[in-house]
Amino acid sequence: MSNKGEDIQHTASATSHSQLESHEVNLQTLESTPLSIGEVGTTLTNAQKNFILHRLHFDALDSFEDLPPQATFVFEKIEQISTEEAVKILQAAVKEHDDDVNLLGNDLDLWKKLIGYQEPQQSKKDNLFHVFTKKQVNSGDSASGSEHENEKAPQFSFIQSLEKKESEPLETVGQASVLSESDEHKVNYHEVVDWNLQVKLEAVIITYWSPYAQVRAVTDPFDDPTIPVETLRMYIISIVWIALSAVINQFFSERYPSISLGSSVVQVFLYPSGKLLEWALPKWKFKLWRFEIDLNPGPYTFKEQMLATITCSVSSGTSYASSNILMQKSDKFYGNKWVDFGYEVLLTMATQYMGFSLCGILRSFAVYPVKAVWPQYLPNLKLNKVLTSPEKKSIINGWSISGYKLFFITFAISFVYFWVPNYLFQALSTFNWMTWIKPENFTLALVTGSFGGLGVNPIPTFDFNVIGASNFSLPFYTNLIGYLGSIASMFVIIAIYYSNTSWTGYLPLNSNSLYTNTGEEYEVSEIVNDAGLFDQAKYEEIGPPLYTAANLLCYGAFFALYPFQLVYEIGTQWRPMYEATKSIIHGFKNIRRSVYRELSDPHSVMMRAYPEVPDLWYIGILVFSLVMAILCVKLYPAKTPVWGIFFAFGINLVFLIPLTSLNSRTGYSFQLNVLVELIAGYAIPGNGLALAFIKALGYNVGGQASNFVSDLKQGHYAKVPPRAMFRSQLLSVLITMFIQLGIINYQITGIKDYCDLENKQKFYCYGTRDFYNSSILWGVIGPKRVFSGLYPALPYCFLIGLVFGLLCLAYKKLAPRKYTLFFEPTIFLGGFQNWAPSNLSYFTGGLYVGYAMMHYVRIKYEAWWQKYNYLLGSGIDAGIAFSSIIIYFAVQYHEKNLDWWGNNVPYDGLDYDLKNSASRLDISTAPDGYIGPRKGHFP
Repeated sequence: MSNKGEDIQHTASATSHSQLESHEVNLQTLESTPLSIGEVGTTLTNAQKNFILHRLHFDALDSFEDLPPQATFVFEKIEQISTEEAVKILQAAVKEHDDDVNLLGNDLDLWKKLIGYQEPQQSKKDNLFHVFTKKQVNSGDSASGSEHENEKAPQFSFIQSLEKKESEPLETVGQASVLSESDEHKVNYHEVVDWNLQVKLEAVIITYWSPYAQVRAVTDPFDDPTIPVETLRMYIISIVWIALSAVINQFFSERYPSISLGSSVVQVFLYPSGKLLEWALPKWKFKLWRFEIDLNPGPYTFKEQMLATITCSVSSGTSYASSNILMQKSDKFYGNKWVDFGYEVLLTMATQYMGFSLCGILRSFAVYPVKAVWPQYLPNLKLNKVLTSPEKKSIINGWSISGYKLFFITFAISFVYFWVPNYLFQALSTFNWMTWIKPENFTLALVTGSFGGLGVNPIPTFDFNVIGASNFSLPFYTNLIGYLGSIASMFVIIAIYYSNTSWTGYLPLNSNSLYTNTGEEYEVSEIVNDAGLFDQAKYEEIGPPLYTAANLLCYGAFFALYPFQLVYEIGTQWRPMYEATKSIIHGFKNIRRSVYRELSDPHSVMMRAYPEVPDLWYIGILVFSLVMAILCVKLYPAKTPVWGIFFAFGINLVFLIPLTSLNSRTGYSFQLNVLVELIAGYAIPGNGLALAFIKALGYNVGGQASNFVSDLKQGHYAKVPPRAMFRSQLLSVLITMFIQLGIINYQITGIKDYCDLENKQKFYCYGTRDFYNSSILWGVIGPKRVFSGLYPALPYCFLIGLVFGLLCLAYKKLAPRKYTLFFEPTIFLGGFQNWAPSNLSYFTGGLYVGYAMMHYVRIKYEAWWQKYNYLLGSGIDAGIAFSSIIIYFAVQYHEKNLDWWGNNVPYDGLDYDLKNSASRLDISTAPDGYIGPRKGHFP
């Protein structure tokens, strides 16, 4: 090997893959002294080098004089690993991933072929292959890559055909792909064409990178711990963008569809902000206590960018406590005048930090496991990688554009286009075109309508804000199974509605509002006293609130989902949960032990270079948050017992692990809000305020814990020091909290008709309205009255969920793998919740995009998908977010409406009226002119 090659050889050790040293490199050396194809893999043949590049999707490079460091690293490891060790790695991988829904099926089949798995009826060729592989494994040959090993390995037609190129040095083989177009059509790296090479290659991919193609697309197989991460300039840009994100995201949180400054947009602005400080800050160093601070440690790095992204992500969502505060303070809802800024701070701090404290437990279940992919957050890593890392020019399926340029072109197109459906031609956003045929036809509006109907429409929108850019990252099976659940539940809603079950035929079909027995919107002020507690005399005058058909189904689905998920997830994932639980218990016994030392997957091994966050730190945050919650209920008339705080925390401990485990694998999640409000309603009847407080804790603790732990997983993939993430997240929570509280207080009094269903700026407050309605039904009135007198069938949903969970668990365990691999019934049942006020029109477009990008393109054009897919989704998302903000403040805040057919036609007709008023039956024709239980006999 040349001197240049010797330099690279010293960047990584030849020790075992389970040792940290074998994963560490000097990235500056790797990038400053790139190798050509002829300088790597000197013990490999040219055809074998071709094959490796094709498997890694580096065969489309314009030039092979300058290989990507990832390819150089993999070549080196292939030469170091032994055949025997490689086979053992594949055997363990097959055992671990045999039921892995996120792994490409072709990859698993290849591993089975390589370690000698046989079909029951094997051909003579298969027998020969099995004998050969068995001989290879037993011989214990080392991986020196010698010619003798290559002679023993079966060389099939593709490799033989490529051997003809041996006479031509690879470093000078054309400036196009090493594989010609015809060769690329011949090769299939999922077939065994060179056993000795492929078994090592697949083992290296698994032990140094990732078994998942989607993770390899956004990560590196090595790490350089010397790269600056937690720098002063990182904190400066993070604080600026935390503030801006918190303002915008809280301001638009109650709009429908909502507008947010998501991670993709913030990342775009973080990068030039970091580069600006890299240019502007002086290169000074100074000491502060025992810390040395470097104002400008050189080029702005990928890890700084990633830590800044994680820090800002806390402000990308709003605290669930904001709904509590809005509901209590707004005259539209409770109108509690005693809710002041001190109460708001205590409540928000308690809910946010309590969720943060649970990350200490969840790390073992949702960060360290290889199967915890968190697919919905991979685009963040891809975008940061493109923004900060140099990219080798390549041509993939005719595309030569760099990922960097593609993102910004997509961003620009999305920014411009969003003006069309959101302002200029709004019918393209709510494309309820079938209702235009007969606008006053009730059945047509009910079935196909986008506002109050079921949304059965093959072309429901041309607006990516409705379609959702998340469909570029969510697994297609998650999309499809959830959509099938929505289809099935639609027929249940129709059956409930047309049978007039529980008087639903007299109410709108798909509204999330509560109604009086005369069909008007229910007002809580009519049934509570001055202290906000239940008033029996007022209740006897007004009567109980009533649910619509879709809202009734959603609650029934929630009741079924909780026992189902607990039984099914524990039953199918008990082994990893058991191992993680043992690790946690062991950690409390040995508080100084390192979890990473016990793990052997490549990313955990690389994270050994950084000190972990001690469990005691998280326990300290928990104690602090509990104190804040207790002060909140003791210093203010929140009508909430202290035991309710510990109940909310305890129920999260029971459910949070199976819920987070599901979310980390599939991208689908749901929270404990309905279960918490049901139990709290039984325990504290007649008290909507107590229910709302306990629900805020019960929901936000779990929701925030899931958000924080997903950030930790992103840091895990990017090799960001855990303690740096801990400190930055704590700071971000504090800054975000105060800014968002300021925005909430402004909105309540500063925006006309805020939370009104007729609000011209679409501030309908659907989330807070749900929160408010729940406090009425389950808190003020109480589940006892609801179940016994109004909806006695609802409690049976718990039993249905339990039985269904046991049946699905038996099927998953007993049926053949090919019928159970994509069997995720929790997502199917979750599809029952995609109603009131949503409908199919909000999910159909996403299904199309999901199929195209996450199924067809991913399988057929994997190299293209790895390079471009996440960037397309991020670019679209960023363009929408930035455009929507400009549109709002330019032409919507001070109304400048375009009054023409294209903006008016979606709202003409019964579809829009179905949203909150129109119904199939006329209440005036009901007995005594009202519906529900008879007066004097209210439950």
